[in-house]
Amino acid sequence: MVVAQGKRRRLSAQDWTTAALDALATGGLAGVAVEPLAVQLGATKGSFYWHFADRDALLVAALAQWEREHTDDVIALVETEPDVPARLRLLLSLGLGVFGDHPDGNGVELALLATARHPLVRPALARVSARRISYLAGLFVELGLAPVEAHRRGLLAYTAYLGHAQLVHATPELAPSGAALRRYVDEVTAMLTSGTEPLPNNGATAARDRRGRRGRPQP
Repeated sequence: MVVAQGKRRRLSAQDWTTAALDALATGGLAGVAVEPLAVQLGATKGSFYWHFADRDALLVAALAQWEREHTDDVIALVETEPDVPARLRLLLSLGLGVFGDHPDGNGVELALLATARHPLVRPALARVSARRISYLAGLFVELGLAPVEAHRRGLLAYTAYLGHAQLVHATPELAPSGAALRRYVDEVTAMLTSGTEPLPNNGATAARDRRGRRGRPQP
């Protein structure tokens, strides 16, 4: 995103964090550097320091935006589906790129995984992974599975997502696409929900309430 020459508009912190995420997706953690971002945005470094104390502060804000957009907002969207299999299918469809959101894989996620030992990245990845697996496990509890088995299937679903992202990134010619990808999502959903039976409505509501309390981010 390069700003056209001419009169500069005042950049917001959101502009900088969005640009940082774009740079992270294409150039990894090393790509998030103040001077190149300023050039890309057509801004001065003074604009950056108006919003952030340093590069680490920008990274923290960018990671928070990534967490919100790729976990909190996704879960909120999935929760609008009327039943658990539909929620799981939509979640997998979003994660695996059925709707064309990230046909070449989730660049930000892969960049973060490649630098998982970074002191700012590690806690963000741990928090997001735990939240996602907990949410998935809660879906399987709603399908009548015991908590241990529900967690196991949630872990299977999450690792399927991560593995697919790596496959699309490294060897996209081997990954299903189009109608084949939609069939793949249906098959994965069927395998993950095999042998399950939704809880009665009151039991499902209680399970969702417990899941909401577990999955809610700490203030």
